[in-house]
Amino acid sequence: MPPAVGASIDVGSNSVHLLVAGIADHRLEPIVDESAFLGLGAAVHDRHHLGVEARAILSQTLAGYAATARDLGATSVTIIGTEPIRRAGDGPSIVGDVMAAAGVPLFVLTHEEEAYLTVVGVTEGLPVMHPTLVIDVGGGSSEFCLVGPHEPPRALGLRLGSDRLTRRFVQHDPPTPAEIEAMRRSAREVVASLPAASSAEIVAVGGTVSNLLKVVRPGERSGDLSLAETAEALRRLLEEPAETTVLRYGVKPIRARILPAGAVIVEAILQRYAVDALRVSDAGIREGAILAVAHAGRGWRDRLPELAHGWRA
Repeated sequence: MPPAVGASIDVGSNSVHLLVAGIADHRLEPIVDESAFLGLGAAVHDRHHLGVEARAILSQTLAGYAATARDLGATSVTIIGTEPIRRAGDGPSIVGDVMAAAGVPLFVLTHEEEAYLTVVGVTEGLPVMHPTLVIDVGGGSSEFCLVGPHEPPRALGLRLGSDRLTRRFVQHDPPTPAEIEAMRRSAREVVASLPAASSAEIVAVGGTVSNLLKVVRPGERSGDLSLAETAEALRRLLEEPAETTVLRYGVKPIRARILPAGAVIVEAILQRYAVDALRVSDAGIREGAILAVAHAGRGWRDRLPELAHGWRA
């Protein structure tokens, strides 16, 4: 019998991302993994809502992704909204438009729910055997979850993201030294509130860390990213405008503009925990959503703190 197929669509500040995968216990076999860079976080920042035109584009994108998932045999399609949908003044209209266009509900997650799902994706839903801090550096916010084998998971969302920092402090391309220093001060101030995790392994997910890795190690999507490599990535990004970064490293244009701020955030996190490196995982919230729904069914949201600890097949 072929494995079941599940799908998840993540509506984030920078991009909307579809994952369709076969499910075999804790393992996922990707079938389709693609994204559209819609920049929803910027729209909400500027207008405090998406508006009719942007809602239509989002709904059409999600309807197309849902149709693709069904055509590939997905028996469940889970759409999850994060920071831009949380902040949008027309959030209820967004949810209604998506349901009408895609025939699938849009679940608007809290910071904590987002963090729990990311942990499930990183660990593949396997039982957590040692303290682990999972970090997702996004465009509008960053989510942190500290989970261990015996303690309840602790999740925290901070309004710190690469797009948010760039919009607040940067007016030049590439950013000036003064702009970088202003972002550094702000990032360090925000991450100072993070919980202590002296013995935890630190795992980071998302486009910020994967693209920083791409700058210093072309072709690699996962592995360790050190503080020295983060500094080197930032140095390279500050040598040239975003347009050149796109051509040289294969970074998407909108991502290239905000990637220096992402490097500053990663630098602040590593310094906060006094560690030399973190592990970059190419799994995250989308994988977590597929696994959580496959394991817990319709009650997956109510069981997220439990699911973050993992389960036995």
